[in-house]
This record gives sequence, C-alpha cells and structure tokens, in this order.
Amino acid sequence: MRGQIILSHGSDSGPGATKISALAARAEARGWRTERPDFGADDASGYASAVTPRVARLRAAIAACDAPPVLVGSSMGAFASALVSLEAPVAALFLLATPPAIPACPQALDLRAGVPTLMVHGWRDELCPVAGVQAFAERRRLPLLLLDDDHRLLASMDAIAAQFDVLLGALA
Repeated sequence: MRGQIILSHGSDSGPGATKISALAARAEARGWRTERPDFGADDASGYASAVTPRVARLRAAIAACDAPPVLVGSSMGAFASALVSLEAPVAALFLLATPPAIPACPQALDLRAGVPTLMVHGWRDELCPVAGVQAFAERRRLPLLLLDDDHRLLASMDAIAAQFDVLLGALA
C-alpha cells in the first residue's frame, strides 16, 4: 500500500459523489487506501455551521492514519481539507472548486505553507467565482489548473484524473 487518501465531498453531495468516487477508485487501483467520510449530518446545519464539525471529523480521521494522508476535497470538502492542514499533518492537498470563503463563516480559506497543493477550478464556476480562487493561489504561489467547466467540474473528469495521477506519482 502506498498510503492513505481522505476524500471529502461537497455540501450538497455525499461520499458516493461522482468526482470523489472516481478519484477514490483511481487511487485504489494504484495501491492507495481511501476513506470517504460522510459529512451529511454536519452539512444539515447550514454552510457556515458545517465548517467546524467537518474540520473536526477530518482531524479525527487524520489522527487515525499511520502517516500523514493526502486530502482530496470538492467545494466545501476542499475548504475544510485546506483548513485542517493548519492543524494536522497532511502529505498533500488536491482541491477542487474551492470557495475562498464561506458566507457567514469567520474563517477564510487558508492552508499550511509548504504542503504540496494543486487547485483545480472551473472558469465558469457559478458558485465560487474564479477571481477569488485565482487571488488565493497567486498570493501563495500555488499551482492552479483552470478548466472550461462549471462548479461541478463533471465535464473535466479526464483532466482532473490526469492531474491526480501526476500528484500521486510524485508522492509514491
């Protein structure tokens, strides 16, 4: 086994979400262990109220790992994955359709400096306008792949999977 990957779904989704499931299957085929927490109960309280319990749930999952895991997240899952990297050791971050802020949440997007990170975002993201994530990536000099897609990024699964393979290959 290569290591552990924790994949976090978006707020209107679940652990069986299309992107998360496809990336989990891809990682497992390459010898990685995967975990997909279900944040449905956390999300029921609303966007801003879901951040703290999501981060706590991820922190507990990381504590149960033998080594720092790779965190993969989509939308709210990306936001929480980035924030937990401030508190817990992670091997890398793969962040999809990441909101730079959550309305009414006091904490803006942040992550631990030095953690290998790749952000993927859609030019036509209707929920998280591209300018905010571009500014975040620019301030931190993070790689940002912009695709001709919307928030769900479903038309870009081949490109996303190829970038995920590159990240996993670099970590193997």
